Amino acid sequence: MTPLVITGLGAVTQGAVGREAFERATREREVGAFRAPTLFDESRWPGARVIEATDFDPAPVLGDKGLRNIDRLTKFFLVASRNALEDAGLKRDAKWLSGDGSFGRRAGVCASTAYGSLESMVELHRVALLESPRYLNPARFPNTVINAALGYVSIWEDLRAVNATVCNGNCGALDSILVAESFLGTDRADVIVVGGAEAMHEALFLAFERLEAMAPDGQPHAPGDDERSRGMRLGEGSVMLTVEREAFARERGAPCNVRITGFGTSFEPPSSEVMVINLSAEAIERATTLALADAKLAPSDIDAVVSSANGYSAYDRAEKTALAAVFGGPKPRALTKRAYGETLGAGGAFALGTAYVALDRGIVPAARDSAPWPSDARRLLVLTTGFYGNATAVVVERA
Repeated sequence: MTPLVITGLGAVTQGAVGREAFERATREREVGAFRAPTLFDESRWPGARVIEATDFDPAPVLGDKGLRNIDRLTKFFLVASRNALEDAGLKRDAKWLSGDGSFGRRAGVCASTAYGSLESMVELHRVALLESPRYLNPARFPNTVINAALGYVSIWEDLRAVNATVCNGNCGALDSILVAESFLGTDRADVIVVGGAEAMHEALFLAFERLEAMAPDGQPHAPGDDERSRGMRLGEGSVMLTVEREAFARERGAPCNVRITGFGTSFEPPSSEVMVINLSAEAIERATTLALADAKLAPSDIDAVVSSANGYSAYDRAEKTALAAVFGGPKPRALTKRAYGETLGAGGAFALGTAYVALDRGIVPAARDSAPWPSDARRLLVLTTGFYGNATAVVVERA
């Protein structure tokens, strides 16, 4: 891939909105505050523990008007995207800093959600099933389309270049980087906002509970420790980052401290058609090797890994096996899902955001394993692992 620079970050998660709050969370949040759910009926799921952005209010960022029929997922995307554009110095007070609006004509968005707006889908399905399709709210129906959320982002932020929603499970947020690079590299855009978002919903919890992948209250939840952990816990939120060609960023005076220099992705099919979850160490190893080759680096050049481990033992074990095969020994790992939970389609964005602030500001992530984090880290591997045999890795470097 053609190297891209990261110039801005926006975030929404538990108790944190915006770049500064995300940096504090990266520096201080060793373990997330997993609590009983409030967005669905706790009594139906005794012992359930999740991370919700319960204090999230989009109005201070977006204003009070026009939010009535916009769902939770879209609000996450809107707030994080505006944060990222303003952090990158492209906008101020929701307005483009180029007086002629030229930035907007050459700016786009490419991001991931694995499950879209389950809130709207389930609501409309229940109304149609239990009452009548005549009572469906037509203003809510557009939210059921998987790319509706990013459509709102383009409308609200006046992004007139590419608009693409990447749906590839946990790997989607990192996969959006390659899609963005194809548009930037062919001069069809100057700036693209990449990342991901996922919103909490009972249907998500139910699905993973049925797969016996969840760690209830009182059971160990320790992403990165495949021997001790007894399952994962869900989280929600969004991280969005602005990526640009370095020449364009320098021309407009933006800092170019952190670059994405390598990309690799791989898929290993399940051994049986009846397998619901396929966690492939081979795919992770291959994706990592491809990313290193793309960045023209040797395994020894990587200082640390931003891990995809989520606490589900088979998931974490696959990553551990793959990294041992590539690096021949342990590397320090940032464990973002200890801090934010398993955010699915947004997981890669939280990992990339962690890598970005770690390199740009010299922050040592609080959520990490016991290996000493290098104080002068310059090159990080960011990893995402899917539940279906897929894996994606990117290399991020400090200039």
